[in-house]
Amino acid sequence: MTKREITLVCITALIMCIPIAIIAHKNQQPPLSSTIYDWNDIKVEPTKTGERRQFLQAPTPTLDELELHVTTLNPGEAPHPPHQHPDEELIIIKEGTVESTVNGITKRVGPGSVIFQASNQLHGIKNVGTTKAVYHVIKWKTEKTPKAPIR
Repeated sequence: MTKREITLVCITALIMCIPIAIIAHKNQQPPLSSTIYDWNDIKVEPTKTGERRQFLQAPTPTLDELELHVTTLNPGEAPHPPHQHPDEELIIIKEGTVESTVNGITKRVGPGSVIFQASNQLHGIKNVGTTKAVYHVIKWKTEKTPKAPIR
């Protein structure tokens, strides 16, 4: 290959990378800034077990991602079977009585209680009361968060 051919190949490769760089840049969300979220302004999304309010899910200046949603569970319902995921989460019970299972230990808790779910540990939650259960879920990811469940 001549120098001219090598130069043309390099220029062509660079030009082909431009659309990829543009798409990657568009997909990056700016970090969250200090904000106030009014409960009444958050869209209520019905689910088969109750409802959900998604407050935020975006990077912050110190986290790769911060998510906050509020789940409302009807009596006797669970949002999903016990599961695990790489990100850590904190659940704060606002109303009702739930049964939480964390690594094989099950406990009933009510308003004001806090449940911490560590990365890749089996957990689940169910409304065991006679009224709706409402809880805040705060999840976060950092550069140390595993990309997939550890098996």
